[in-house]
Amino acid sequence: MLITGASAGLGEEMARQFAALGYDLALCARRIDRLEVLRDELAPRRVLVKQLDVTEDDAVFTVFEQFAAEFGRIDRVIVNAGLGKGAPLGTGRFDANRATAMVNFVGALAQTEAALRIFREQRRGHLVLISSMSALRGMRRSMTTYAATKAGVAAIAEGLRSERIPGVDVSVIYPGYIRSEMNERVQQKTRFMTDTRSGVRAMVAAIEKRSPKAYVPAWPWVPIGAAMRVLPLSVVRRMV
Repeated sequence: MLITGASAGLGEEMARQFAALGYDLALCARRIDRLEVLRDELAPRRVLVKQLDVTEDDAVFTVFEQFAAEFGRIDRVIVNAGLGKGAPLGTGRFDANRATAMVNFVGALAQTEAALRIFREQRRGHLVLISSMSALRGMRRSMTTYAATKAGVAAIAEGLRSERIPGVDVSVIYPGYIRSEMNERVQQKTRFMTDTRSGVRAMVAAIEKRSPKAYVPAWPWVPIGAAMRVLPLSVVRRMV
């Protein structure tokens, strides 16, 4: 199993929980020092680590292909690497919004392309794209670009499911508020915030079921997700 963005947050905890389930892991992220510490923690499971910035297109293909060669095959790829920077549009922080778009959407596109090249050759595989509950509707202010990129990720997953590639399962996971390095500055009193371990446990369960899509944790995000899709924006912005 290959997990990107595995040096911290949700990716790091997914690595721990999947290792506990008996998986061998291919882990990549920008911070190789943190990956090496995680690799040692997960011994005696077989864990290979490589440095990767998902905005470097050629590197994405190279690293994925190296992992496939070293393991002999890759059964699952979790497109998890993400960035949470952002600012209200028109306030002079195009740099932050562009960085988020490049990591979360263009980087996800490169990872998907690299994963499917491997899966098509193997004639099997499970592609998992990590989206966000914010993808369900347009979000305001500093969340606008982030939500748009996660909606794009979800659209990639839906398009691939529609293609029905033989032997390939595609899942999109919509996490709600799960404590991670990305949101560590958010106040603890945020409504519906779930601790990292519990939130990732729900993600792992959905991934193991190969669910086409999952809102996690199911409570309260399944009913909130249903409401978000139909309620006016004036109500949605008070909910999340």
